[in-house]
Amino acid sequence: MVLDIALYLAVGAGAGLLAGLLGVGGGLIIVAALAWLLPARGFAPDYVMQVALATSLASIVLTSISSASAHWRRGSVLWTSVRSLVPGMILGGLGGAQIASHLPSDVLRWIVAGYCMIAAAQLLFGRVQPAREAHDAPHGPLLFAAGVGIGALSAVVGIGGGSMTVPLLVYFGVVPVRAVGTSAACGFAIAVASAIGFVYGGHAVGATMPPGSLGFVYLPAALGCAVASVLVAPLGVRLAHALSGEALKRVFAAFLVLMGLAVGLSG
Repeated sequence: MVLDIALYLAVGAGAGLLAGLLGVGGGLIIVAALAWLLPARGFAPDYVMQVALATSLASIVLTSISSASAHWRRGSVLWTSVRSLVPGMILGGLGGAQIASHLPSDVLRWIVAGYCMIAAAQLLFGRVQPAREAHDAPHGPLLFAAGVGIGALSAVVGIGGGSMTVPLLVYFGVVPVRAVGTSAACGFAIAVASAIGFVYGGHAVGATMPPGSLGFVYLPAALGCAVASVLVAPLGVRLAHALSGEALKRVFAAFLVLMGLAVGLSG
């Protein structure tokens, strides 16, 4: 048990470092790490990816509070955009968790791996629109619809949605720092809705899960990852300010490719 706690803390520290450094991506490293660690800890192979996704999202519930609060204090959350995105994200997160709960674990594994590769390509080759001021924050039905898709896909790949929400807002011309802050606030809603969906989706197999499981959420890993992530994230933020924007893009793209390979090979 002591070794397990140490491993979860280490995974959380890595997730927090990358989340602070890159603004997004902490959930992906948790999913990738748990996909390797869980089979040796009594989890049935048929549900390993569901548990990895659900546990990642449960940890994001806690870490997103810290991140969103920090951005809110700095005035970088566009609440107009949040109000348009969050209702759709909640619907999408609940629905995506239900879909993921019933997909074969191997299918989920390759969906996550494919997502990492697509996100890396988008980051390197996507176009950026001119920045706008906060009073031009995007809102309305289009963002609600986008929120449904972001919430659903986030649940299926076990993330807080930052790697989709940030590019979406930047595409509409939002200043990058405000896009990250707004995404952090939205990530809390996605994580809560998705985690609830996985708790409900895993109730039918709850008896086969190891002690400490709540549906598909494995609480010891979720808490260990969350605590370490919150503590280490400020270090990543300091490192981010020492690197150029282009360097950060290359680092994040390389990280996404590595996470995709790690998840794909974990089976």
